[in-house]
Amino acid sequence: MKKVLFIITAATMIACTGNAETSVDSTTAQQSENKVMPVAVRSGYVDLTQAAEQSVNAVVYIKVTKMGKTHKVTYRDPFAEFFGDIFGQRGYTPQQREYKEPDRRGAGSGVIISSDGYIVTNNHVVEGADEILVKLNDNREFSGRIIGLDAVTDLALVKIEGKDLPTLPIGNSDDLKLGQWVLAVGNPFNLTSTVTAGIVSAKARNLGANGIESFIQTDAAINPGNSGGALVNERGELVGINAMIYSQTGSYSGYGFAIPTTIMNKVVADLKAYGTVQRAMLGVTGNDVSVYIDMEKEKGNSPDLGTLSGVWVNDATEGSAAAEAGLQKGDVITELNGKEIHKMSELQEALAQQRPGDKVKITWLRNKSKMSKTVTLKNSQGSTKILKEIDEDELGIALQPLSQEEKARLGLPYGLQVKAVRNGKMQKAGMSKGTIILVVNDTRMTTEDDWQEAVKAANRSADRTLWIRAISPSGRKQSFVIDLNE
Repeated sequence: MKKVLFIITAATMIACTGNAETSVDSTTAQQSENKVMPVAVRSGYVDLTQAAEQSVNAVVYIKVTKMGKTHKVTYRDPFAEFFGDIFGQRGYTPQQREYKEPDRRGAGSGVIISSDGYIVTNNHVVEGADEILVKLNDNREFSGRIIGLDAVTDLALVKIEGKDLPTLPIGNSDDLKLGQWVLAVGNPFNLTSTVTAGIVSAKARNLGANGIESFIQTDAAINPGNSGGALVNERGELVGINAMIYSQTGSYSGYGFAIPTTIMNKVVADLKAYGTVQRAMLGVTGNDVSVYIDMEKEKGNSPDLGTLSGVWVNDATEGSAAAEAGLQKGDVITELNGKEIHKMSELQEALAQQRPGDKVKITWLRNKSKMSKTVTLKNSQGSTKILKEIDEDELGIALQPLSQEEKARLGLPYGLQVKAVRNGKMQKAGMSKGTIILVVNDTRMTTEDDWQEAVKAANRSADRTLWIRAISPSGRKQSFVIDLNE
């Protein structure tokens, strides 16, 4: 039977109106000391009760509200159109009516990692949220604000204002062993403060759902609503953020997957410091050696790489750290900074802990001969500079979807119209009020979200450039080039 991969979302979104908001203590608390408890053993069994009791207090229930958008709909009244002349109306003008989509709500989990209110959760739990309500195990409620999001690892950092909040000490997920007991703590199906137990079933799993993956696999029951919750070892240490299930039904059927703290720590630190993740790139494409060998065997070949594990290199991007190291197609990466690399997910996890500008030692096999070199990692733009999210205020532009009248008049199916412009990059490029933006970097502009995503993508690209195709209110075609580096 075909297996289906379900990403645990923040729970089924439902249409609703209104929202709940709780007053917030604005005092910023100092960090409290995280204490790690010894593992209790009774009659030969590991005692998980203390770890469970500590964990439920530091795992929160997150409710998100996404406000429905308001749309203007043009409609024709056939009665008024037909009887217009009878009532003295010589012409008929199409009418407009505003339609508001219903608000949507969802829920998930999060983990308090500092006593002053920093909370780690999944990107898919809070992405697009207009309101975030955080509820603690003692029923206190706080308003949350997003510090940063990272879709590549599916992690997010949220802040609430409180003091002396309960926290979980952060453990090293690298120390986890297969068969080790772990707890999954979260709020499945809106059942708050739920604890399930299981073992570590596998490490460094790659499921192809996120850009960077090295999941901890566990058979502790994880269900929708557990997203963003804690995976905890028997000492009560946070070792992972629960994120996904593998199921034929969408509910728990054997295995759940958590993002390891080795990845989480770096993402959280970057989001706090820069608002975006400083991602170091090695610049190789390839596959697990085991996968490559299997593919070659299917072709009737018998490859001998001198190893049965590692990362087989298909290409080294020009100008990248890998190219500077001399890596070529057919090489096999076996170590990074002395740590053995058995598959691509382990290489991704090791690189996820680095920043552009960091030096790493790469070890690889070429024709069964061992080679190594120390190189400097770069960012996606080929430099070692710190990247920050582009401030949209720097662009100096306000947009709105093209009205139905303008679409009809100009014969356009989509577009965003400039409703205001001030001193900024867009004005310097010649953009003026009324201009209709059609395409940005080959992406059609239908909604304001399209524009925001295009700007974010350009900011992360190598050339950091917005290529804009537009049209003036009179119908004259225009083009603009915005260099985000200037």
